[in-house]
Order: sequence, then structure tokens, then C-alpha cells
Amino acid sequence: MERMEKLMDRLPPMDLMRSEKMTLVQLIIPVESAHRAISYLGELGLLQFRDLNAEKSPFQRTFVNQVKRCGEMSRKLRFFKDQISKAGLLSSVHPVVEPDVELEELEIQLAEHEHELIEMNSNSEKLRQTYNELLEFKMVLQKAGGFLVSSNNHAVAEERELSENLYSNDDCVETSLLLEQEMRPADQSGLRFISGIICKSGALRFERMLFRATRGNMLFNQAPAGEEIMDPLSAEMVEKTVFVVHFSGEQARTKVLKICEAFGANCYPIPEDINKQRKITREVLSHLSELVTTLDAGIHHRNKALTSIGYHLTQWMSMVRREKAVYDTLNMLNFDVTKKCLVGEGWCPIFAKTQIQEALQRATFDSNSQVGVIFHVMDAVESPPTYFRTNHFTNAYQEIVDAYGVARYQEANPAVYTVITFPFLFAVMFGDWGHGICLLLGALVLIARESRLSTQKLGSFMEMLFGGRYVLLLMSLFSIYCGLIYNEFFSVPFHIFGGSAYKCRDATCSDARSAGLIKFRDPYPFGVDPSWRGSRTELPFLNSLKMKMSILLGVAQMNLGIILSYFNARFFRSSLDIRYQFVPQMIFLNSLFGYLSLLIVIKWCTGSQADLYHVMIYMFLSPTDDLGDNELFWGQRPLQIVLLLLALVAVPWMLFPKPFILKKLHSERFQGRTYGMLVTSEFDLDVEPDSAWQHHEEFNFSEVFVHQMIHSIEFVLGAVSNTASYLRLWALSLAHSELSTVFYEKVLLLAWG
Repeated sequence: MERMEKLMDRLPPMDLMRSEKMTLVQLIIPVESAHRAISYLGELGLLQFRDLNAEKSPFQRTFVNQVKRCGEMSRKLRFFKDQISKAGLLSSVHPVVEPDVELEELEIQLAEHEHELIEMNSNSEKLRQTYNELLEFKMVLQKAGGFLVSSNNHAVAEERELSENLYSNDDCVETSLLLEQEMRPADQSGLRFISGIICKSGALRFERMLFRATRGNMLFNQAPAGEEIMDPLSAEMVEKTVFVVHFSGEQARTKVLKICEAFGANCYPIPEDINKQRKITREVLSHLSELVTTLDAGIHHRNKALTSIGYHLTQWMSMVRREKAVYDTLNMLNFDVTKKCLVGEGWCPIFAKTQIQEALQRATFDSNSQVGVIFHVMDAVESPPTYFRTNHFTNAYQEIVDAYGVARYQEANPAVYTVITFPFLFAVMFGDWGHGICLLLGALVLIARESRLSTQKLGSFMEMLFGGRYVLLLMSLFSIYCGLIYNEFFSVPFHIFGGSAYKCRDATCSDARSAGLIKFRDPYPFGVDPSWRGSRTELPFLNSLKMKMSILLGVAQMNLGIILSYFNARFFRSSLDIRYQFVPQMIFLNSLFGYLSLLIVIKWCTGSQADLYHVMIYMFLSPTDDLGDNELFWGQRPLQIVLLLLALVAVPWMLFPKPFILKKLHSERFQGRTYGMLVTSEFDLDVEPDSAWQHHEEFNFSEVFVHQMIHSIEFVLGAVSNTASYLRLWALSLAHSELSTVFYEKVLLLAWG
């Protein structure tokens, strides 16, 4: 054991494997240079401030007014962006880069632009409403005027016919006068009408309501308007219907007008005189042409203003976002006693202290401050935050790992191994060197256009692909590698590494797939022999191969995780974790699933026909029974008994010793006392109110025991479930292969003949 520790000490430090070493620093910044200092530190991105005003609400902080102003400016910028989008204009892909203006000047500019846009929108809405009313009036004049002319002509014809019949009889003069009076114009006989326009979707309900309200004492004529009109509420083009309602009496008129108002129908008065109709129509057309010219000029002026805003919109949004972040950070700082300096605390990587000090010096110089920023390192008791340095290549893998959980400070970083294991396991599931080449071309296109795409605004899906471009690159390379092993090119096998190891016994088996084939040379040098493709035993062979390979990969990766826990325990000098977690976990996992992996390898090497399902099941049910034909090597049965006992012993080994040892150590350290560490009064005076030194964690045996029990149960169940979960590598690989085969045989071959 000592030799192993000495060997480990000689190994170089694993800086890439662990998070950066952090230190707690304190900044004392003069007020006149605080804004610029925080801005420069934000651009550097290597300092995480602690909130020294956590007990205050957001409205009680010092720079709350500046944050509100930034929020108001953000609202105005979102308003501009929505207006540009509604106008169908595109923001400048390459925005104008100008020197940053002051916040007050930008606030004035945005207020002026917003007032101008609101005024233009208001005028445009009024003009659009007037235009819609005139357009509807024109349609009503055209359609409803036709109804009135046709009804009047029909009435005149009937009047003439009745007059000729009546006046032919000299004795019926009085009767003729009465009938003539009935055929007089509508206003003299009490018959009236209302004309208007309504949405086509509500015309049928409108007619039914009129019929019920007047009890059928009305005549309803309608016709499609012929043109679509913009709805002022939804800004969509809608179809409308022109109507004319004939009725009698003032009471019916009141009902009809109320129903028109309820259904949103617009009523327009139309004279019965044709000459007056024509005169009004000419006036309406003249006003429409003038309004069209005015609207076009207004839209052109509005688009010009929006285009001018669009050139600066990206820069303004970035500036406001930066200013808001600066003031949010300043709200985390405290004023000192003199109210002339701001005091802040934060975490930074040790390697970044020089860069931070240079940025603070530059802020002092640029703000013409007479007093520099004081930067000094503090001692900390609480655990620092975790910070991993990443680049364009490793950033995507780090985000994948962080999505499941962030490693504790100075713990081993799983992202280092995820760079290889994640794309490789993908390739195991989707191994096909034809598909891998297609994926490789797509990844290379994204990488080749990296500089241009990084400055463009991409959609959510495209942004995800671009962010994972290097993940796609390794996925494609490993997919090509696994595809060569599976010997699949869009599900078609190729003799890339030489001929098949099998041939026909004689001429009678020239068309045979498996029967009659004999092995006449060494095995196929790399990957699966092409002769397996299409044979009757293809599916059982590939199933067995991929299922066993999935178990081997799963057990190997789980062992890697446990080995990382050893390096964590050794790094933190926790011998308890090594003795009572690492050792029993390795014993439990490898006594069961490591033994299964050993059986798989032996079966492959010896060509045995042993049933591994039977071996593993009866290892638990009847470990003392004779294995019979399932015995793979001498001494297998006693070895199984020993491994089973070790697995059973490993469970209480993980569960009980560590909590009781921790309790004993705690009792010896404080001699049974429950109070914490005594500190000097001088130290208490120097410490900040929310400093990390004030946090002291008490020992609670019940919590420690429950945590250890949960951890042990989780590991035991996880060892079984995770091994079963790795079988999805086999399942998805099989599904991918079979679907590719079906697509090739049932689509491509049938299409190409």
C-alpha cells in the first residue's frame, strides 16, 4: 500500500482533471471608479462576487434606481424589436459599431425614438381606420346600391302592369288610386332599409338574429364584398359581406341597429337616388386615393426610422444588458464607514489574480481616480465554487456534465472522460460508416463557418447544433470506426479488409447463406465478416455480440467512476472514504458484474456453449449445485461462492463503519461537548457580517447515518439498474441496423429496380 502511494505521489498533478484552485478576495473600490472597475471585471469574467446585502430586498439596495432605468430601457428596446419584426424588416446582421454613449444620453435617445414611433403608430392607426371605413363604404355603395336599383325597377314594372289593368276599367278609378298609393316610394309607405357590412363568419348568425328579433317581418339581402379588409384588432385580412335589411317601423329600426352594434357590423347610409349614389362614390374614391398616398408615405417614413434604429439595436441592447449587470453587481457591494468606497468580496481562480489586478489598475487610470483599488486575499472556511477552464472544444462536454450535476470544489472532473466516452457510446448505438461520413461533413461545415456563425443570431435548433459542433465531429469519427467494425455502409457490407473467411463446400451451395459454408482461411482481419450479412444466423450472432459488448462497456465505465472516487478521496486525504466506500464498492461491483464480464471474455476465447443466464441466476439461487455443461473453467463453483459472499459482506461494509467512526472522531475531538470552536474577540471584530468564517457546520449522527444508508442503497440498486441500462446500447444498435436494412431493401432497391 505504501509503495502504491509513493507511485501515485510521483505522478504529475492532474490540473486538467480538477477544477481551478480558488481564493476569496476583498476589493475596496473608490466610488468614482466603481462602475468602470466592475465593468472591466465583468468583461474579464474571472471573479464571482458574494452578495453582502442578502438580507435586503431588491428595492432597498443602493443602485435600485439605476436598475429600474435599465429595465425601462430594456422594455423600450424590446418594443423597437417587436416593431421591426412586425414591419417585416431585418435587424442589421453587421451592426454599426460606434463608441459607447453615456447611459443618460442613451436614455434620452430611446425616449425620443419611442415617442416618435408611438406618434407615428397612432397616426397610422387613425389613417388605417379611416381608410377601412371608406373602403367599406365604397363596397356598400357598389353592392347595396345594386340591391336598391333592382328592387326599384321590379316595383316600377309591377306598378305599370297593375295600372294598365286597372285604368282600362273606368269604374275602378278609386281602387286604382289606392293601389297607386301603395306602390309609392318606400318612405311614404313606411318601408325602410339599413345597409352595412359585416364579417363573413358572422353573417349567418346575424341574419338569424334579425329574423327572430323582427319575427320574420324583414327582408335580408347580402353579397360578398369582393375584397379582403384588414381587421384593426388582429391586423389580419378578413372577408366581409355587404347586407341590406328592409323593415317597417321605428321600433324595428331600433332593434336592427342594436343587433348591428352587437355583431360589430358597420352601417353606412345610402341614398336611393342613383345620381346621389354616383356622386358619393366619386367622392369616396377620391378620398381613398389620397389616403393610399398618405399611408404609403407614412409607412415609408416609419420603415426608414425603424431601419435607422435597427442599425444600432444590437449595440444598444448589449450596452443596456451590460449596464444592468454592472448595477446588479454593485448592489451586492457595501459602502464603507466613510461612504466613499465600496467593499466587495468574491471568489477568483488563483491564476487570475494578476489579470484582475491589471484590470483594476486600468479602471483607476481610465476613471482619473486619485485612489487606487485595494485588492487583498482573505481566508475562507466555506467551500469555494467550482470553476473549470474550458475552450471551444471542451465547453459542450462540460455543459453536458453540468446538466446532471456540478462537481464539488477540486473534485475529479468527469467532463475530461466524457470527451471520449460520450461520442463513443453514441457510435456504439449508431455505428455505420456511411452515416458517419454524412455526419462528419455536417460537422466540418459548422467548424469551417465557425467565425461567421458565431456572430449571427441562430434559431434554437441551429444554435444547439453549432454549440455541439465538436461533439458532432467526434461522434462522426467514432461512428465511422464502429461502422467499420460492424461492416455497415448504409446497412450494406463491403470486403474492405480482404475476402471472407468462408466459402462453399461445393458448387451445389453457391446460393447458400449459411448451410454448406466452410471456413477455409483465417478470420476476417477487422470487424464482422461480410458473410454474416443476410445469413439465417445473422440476427442471433449480432445480438449476442452487441449485448455482451454493451455489458463490457457498462462495467468498464462504472469501474471508471468508482476509480475516480478513489482519486477524490486520496486528494482530500479521506482514508475513511477509501476504506469504507471505494473498497467495498469495487468488491461488490466486480464480484457480480465484473465476474459476468470475465465469463463473457472466457466464452469468447474458448468458444464454449455455456448459458451465462443460467450461470448468473443459479449463482444466487443455488450456488452449491454442479454447473455441468455451463462450467467454463476449473474451480468456477467455489469461486462463485466466494464472490457471492464478498458481495454480501460489501453491503454492510459500506453502510455501518463510516457513520460510527465519524461519531467517535467527533466525540474525541470535542470530548462529548456540543458547542463549537472558540474564537478570539479580536477575530470577531475583524470579520464581516456575512463572512464565510461565521459558518460552522454541526455534527448530526442521524443525518450522517441516513445519508450513508441512502448512498449505500443507491449504489447497490444503481449497480444492477445501470448494468441493465447499458443494454440500450445493444437495443438501439440493433434497431438502427435493422431500420437501415429495411430502408435499403424496401425503398432504395425497389426504387432503383
